[in-house]
Amino acid sequence: MGKNKHMARTNKSASSETRVDEKIIGFMKLRVMAAVFSIALVMASIASLAINGIKWGLDFTGGTLIELHYDNPVNVSSVRGQLEKHGYTDALVKQSGSANDVLVTIGSDNAALGHRVVSILNADNQGKVEAKRIEYVGPQVGERLREQGGLGILMALGLVMLYIAFRFQLKFSIGAVTALAHDSIIVLGVFSLFGLQFDLTVMAAILAVVGYSLNDTIIVYDRIRENFRKRRKSDAIEVINVSLTQTLGRTLATSGTTLMVLMALFLFGGEMIHNFSTALIVGIGVGTYSSIYIASNLLLRMKISREDLIVPVKQNDLDGRP
Repeated sequence: MGKNKHMARTNKSASSETRVDEKIIGFMKLRVMAAVFSIALVMASIASLAINGIKWGLDFTGGTLIELHYDNPVNVSSVRGQLEKHGYTDALVKQSGSANDVLVTIGSDNAALGHRVVSILNADNQGKVEAKRIEYVGPQVGERLREQGGLGILMALGLVMLYIAFRFQLKFSIGAVTALAHDSIIVLGVFSLFGLQFDLTVMAAILAVVGYSLNDTIIVYDRIRENFRKRRKSDAIEVINVSLTQTLGRTLATSGTTLMVLMALFLFGGEMIHNFSTALIVGIGVGTYSSIYIASNLLLRMKISREDLIVPVKQNDLDGRP
């Protein structure tokens, strides 16, 4: 009787485990296709960066920033046309806050340029134009910012690699940093391909993407490590699929709500934060994908196993001595 109850309990447990396993999503079935897709995206991004380069903003190239206030609502296109008529073909004009405020950036650090632009627009405009702010950024300052920004990103990736190697294992570290580099290169490639202006706000967005993607990857890695230790009869592919399935709900909820906010900023935030929100939308979308198909896929490529995660036993413990 007791034996029959034990067998029934065992069969029930087995059937329950089967039902759980049936819900597992086979993410790693698409790992080869995903790897080819990612390599193609990265190569296309690098090619665009080599051919088109990056359209650096005023923060990196140096120039003059002029914030103007009009008595009446103003059309950005008409302001741009007025400046082009007077030879300022490289002027960038965008709305700044209200419909009466305009931000003009010109790639020249001539001290008298701001007042000259105000005079030109006052002569061509029926209402009065006032300069709320005129700032100059020299080319040497812009070049230094560019170098420091690049070093900042590289340093962030290096520290991330050390942190994950210490918390998890070297293979996890390589996978995470490769995924972060993948995300950053694709964001840069999008800006290069579409000729979007790259300024300090976009660099801040890339660093935010690195932090967001890292957080997502660490949560997946933590579950993979836990399942490797719990599911002793499962192979690496099954463990990773189980871990990704278990974290999928959290990943979609976090990414979905974040993207909703970013889409609102993209659509209604104005031109001042348009490129910032664009970089975050692309980065978070790609970062969610890379946590699944780059960071986890590379663990399989490096033949991650349960032995890599076993805590080493001290010799004193083996000998039974304190």
